[in-house]
Amino acid sequence: MGKRTSRGPRASARPPSGSVSATEAQNNFGRVLGQAVNEGVVYITRYDRPAAVVMSIDEYRNLTEPRSSELDVLTREFDELYAGMQTPAASAAFDSLFEMGSEELGEAAARGALARKK
Repeated sequence: MGKRTSRGPRASARPPSGSVSATEAQNNFGRVLGQAVNEGVVYITRYDRPAAVVMSIDEYRNLTEPRSSELDVLTREFDELYAGMQTPAASAAFDSLFEMGSEELGEAAARGALARKK
């Protein structure tokens, strides 16, 4: 196996809270596993530096399962609105806007604003 770069906590003089040494993890794996289940994550240290992580299945699923993001929801809403604007009726309404004078356009905007308040 090749050596991987650490993307977790930066190596520092003090190990992160919730950490155990590799020797302790090896000798007391049941306790370390229980700690991971209760706390979510346990760092395994070597020479006082984070080297690995034991995590609960819930924490693992949170990191690996796909989630519907807010951007996905907004994209779907936009696509639905855009599709609704591609109808012949919407196209005709849009064309009529360019045929209106400034007074007619102002009145139409006011009617639309009042209709949205209701």
